[in-house]
Amino acid sequence: MSIRSYQPRRRDLASAGRNRILLALLVITIALQMSYPLIHGNALTEVTIFTVIFGAATALFHALTAYGIRYFFTYLVITFSFSMGIEELGLHTGWPFGQYHYSHSLGVHLWGMPLLVPFAWIMLAHPVLVAARRFCTFWTFLYGGLGLMAWDLFLDPQMVEAGRWSWSNASPHVPFQPEIPLSNTFGWLLAGIALMALLNLTLPKSRLKLGLSSQAIDIFIGWTLFAGVIGNLFFFHRPGVAIFSGFIFALVFIPYFLSDALGRPDNAA
Repeated sequence: MSIRSYQPRRRDLASAGRNRILLALLVITIALQMSYPLIHGNALTEVTIFTVIFGAATALFHALTAYGIRYFFTYLVITFSFSMGIEELGLHTGWPFGQYHYSHSLGVHLWGMPLLVPFAWIMLAHPVLVAARRFCTFWTFLYGGLGLMAWDLFLDPQMVEAGRWSWSNASPHVPFQPEIPLSNTFGWLLAGIALMALLNLTLPKSRLKLGLSSQAIDIFIGWTLFAGVIGNLFFFHRPGVAIFSGFIFALVFIPYFLSDALGRPDNAA
């Protein structure tokens, strides 16, 4: 009887390597977010920019390695184009978010909008789409729209307080967010539904045979809830935002996590 040493197949090694890259991108993104309440001034601006860059890179890397090159390029083009279009519409007409404008603190601008903004949409839309597709079949667009709206309830107060953008008229306002109009929340819901419907119709639904799982997506969503609540309670001193936004976010995403815990098949990522 001979004893043969096990040699991992190249495909296994490649998959392990991709997982390490994805984990590294995710860890950097979370580490940058953790540093946010601890710094000020120019360093805070740089952390904001790099958080979006690494967050978008995490989403795009998962999109590529879990779903393939067609998904990657289609997702990138549609999300970038949609976000540019809806933001320009909002800036010039006040619809659907309300009348707002961006400061010059987020880098290069194009037609009044920082080029960083579409990458924030790219960072958010892929995780939300993955969760929506796994949780429901016929109402993916609605669940995804609610997911983007809930995520923004944490994002906007933080960015407005830092002076990244502001509204001309914030009345009537989001509960516990007097600087942000309700029109922005409804705008995110409408824009989110439209984007999720478009992505769901055009992007492949099946995961690559050796593609990455949705674990990184789950961690990112779970971290967002945890960080949003803890950050607003203990660092930003906004308990109302922590409770209200945390409740809405949990209301949207806890059913998704419960469905996983109950053994829902991993259909989409």
